[in-house]
Amino acid sequence: MSEARRLPTLRPRFWEKLPLEKLTQPEWEALCDGCGKCCLNKLEDADTGEVAFTRVACRLLDDDTCRCAHYDNRHQFVPDCVTLTAENIQTNAYWMPTTCAYRLLAEGKPLPSWHYLVSGDRNMVHTAGISVRHITVSEFDTPEEDWEDYLFEGEF
Repeated sequence: MSEARRLPTLRPRFWEKLPLEKLTQPEWEALCDGCGKCCLNKLEDADTGEVAFTRVACRLLDDDTCRCAHYDNRHQFVPDCVTLTAENIQTNAYWMPTTCAYRLLAEGKPLPSWHYLVSGDRNMVHTAGISVRHITVSEFDTPEEDWEDYLFEGEF
């Protein structure tokens, strides 16, 4: 079955017309571009609050698809996994990647041209080099004291 058939009906260009709190659950879920960045472990400086992304991925991140392998029941495996909502995006946006659709829309910014809702191509996030496909390491294989060795440089 094609992806278009599996997707629920979404209102045309809903992300440009509606505030986040007015989105249906399928529209909310459709905002995720599949980059996998939010599933990376992060280090936060206690003094400055600065967040640094590591290449150390959550145990549930599929490095091939950049999607959670157990999304619907992820809290059973990772109890502190954040369920992002329109109500909590403002308090969580600071640690989300700067390319994240949820963060961008919460900040009043448009979706980038590579986002599949704009481009029509779900693979564009990978083609454009935005995703973390094939560049992560497992948190099972990487002791937390070594996470600083896997920091990303620059804006993320």
